[in-house]
Amino acid sequence: MNIPNKATAIHLFDFHSVPMRAFHLSWLAFFLCFFGWFGLAPLMPVIRDELHLTKEQIANSGIAAVTITVLIRVLIGWLCDRIGPRRAFTGLLVIGSLPVMGVGLSHNFTSFLIFRLAIGAIGASFVITQFHTSIMFAPNIVGTANATAAGWGNLGGGVTQMVMPLLFSAFLSTGFSVWWSWRLAMLAAGFALLLTGVAYYFLTEDTPEGDYLKLRAAGAIGKKNCGSFAEAIHDPRVWALALLYASSFGIELTIDNFAALYYTDYFHLSLRMAGVVASSFGMMNLFARALGGMLSDRANRRWGLQGRVRLLGCAILGEGLAMMLFSQMSMLPLAIGSMMFTGLFVKISNGANYSIVPFVNKRVLGFVAGIVGAGGNAGAVLAGFLFKTPRLTYPQAFFILGILIATLSLVAVAVRFSQQEESSARQEIEARLRARLAPATATGA
Repeated sequence: MNIPNKATAIHLFDFHSVPMRAFHLSWLAFFLCFFGWFGLAPLMPVIRDELHLTKEQIANSGIAAVTITVLIRVLIGWLCDRIGPRRAFTGLLVIGSLPVMGVGLSHNFTSFLIFRLAIGAIGASFVITQFHTSIMFAPNIVGTANATAAGWGNLGGGVTQMVMPLLFSAFLSTGFSVWWSWRLAMLAAGFALLLTGVAYYFLTEDTPEGDYLKLRAAGAIGKKNCGSFAEAIHDPRVWALALLYASSFGIELTIDNFAALYYTDYFHLSLRMAGVVASSFGMMNLFARALGGMLSDRANRRWGLQGRVRLLGCAILGEGLAMMLFSQMSMLPLAIGSMMFTGLFVKISNGANYSIVPFVNKRVLGFVAGIVGAGGNAGAVLAGFLFKTPRLTYPQAFFILGILIATLSLVAVAVRFSQQEESSARQEIEARLRARLAPATATGA
């Protein structure tokens, strides 16, 4: 869809303009969703002992946490195309807060698994974040905007690894038992999601022009601007990007799920220290995913849309090689360093991927964003099966993943843009920049 008055620059301290308000609230909401989504991961050593979980049950709960997101991400993309991102995000936050708070009712593996499956729905918040920033920012800056919003949101996956053990310890220190402490920590995370859902509805707009449904009723956004799901699934570039996202974001989710346990079991770290080490991987989202978007925007200026694709393919290859290196490290400092090195490529790949998504098919942007995002979760589901295999150790599973990731980098050759699409993107950038410079020229005159 073609939305007028998109922002052509990011002003981080602007909390008044419609695009920047959407930018800040979307990354904050996604941050809290990620925090609640993976809040259980750093507490798994405690939960494992309390509920008497086996290695296979732990792996199954990790798979459950990302499985339902595959379906919900596609559905939420459809909702964004139909009712706009503001209502879609509000509904997801309010409804998604319920299982985050309710997981405290778990009393055995079955009930825990059901709640963790339901919590996975809030992972679809990523699609809304990318949809919202894509219709708020012009092509010259959309890669940076998408990657920064997503990266700062993904930061929640790192912060929760460090904060949840501290929150758990805080409840313990006030006299609550272990049984109560981890449950109250999740209750606090869910309540934050509920409040954010209310704030999102009242403090954001769907587009720079205002409410999505009102614009559609007025004819500013008509059905002719919306394609069908079939249009999205018949584009091979969508599936190529989904596979590549499975190779990057899918791996990020996998490490978020298993890192704390990995360092607890293989390096004998305490719950708190394992959480701190695991959090360092997620904390890289503070800059690394945004770096992927910025590099992609630079590649676009020099080589066009195909430059964005080449960057993505190289980043995925680097990620696979780094993962193989990480899997071989038996000394703690080297394991942490190689994990961080792997994380750099993972997050650059994530940012570079969603810098391409807005250019694939604007008529079905929600569907494209949803399918590619679902690909990330599908990758995490498949990777999870490696970690539940009894005959494979965690290092062996990580090494196999590295080989698969490096091989899948070749899929980037399937993402191609026609000369017309390249020209259209350049023309839109030039038009947006002229529109931004026009008021300044008029004032100077």
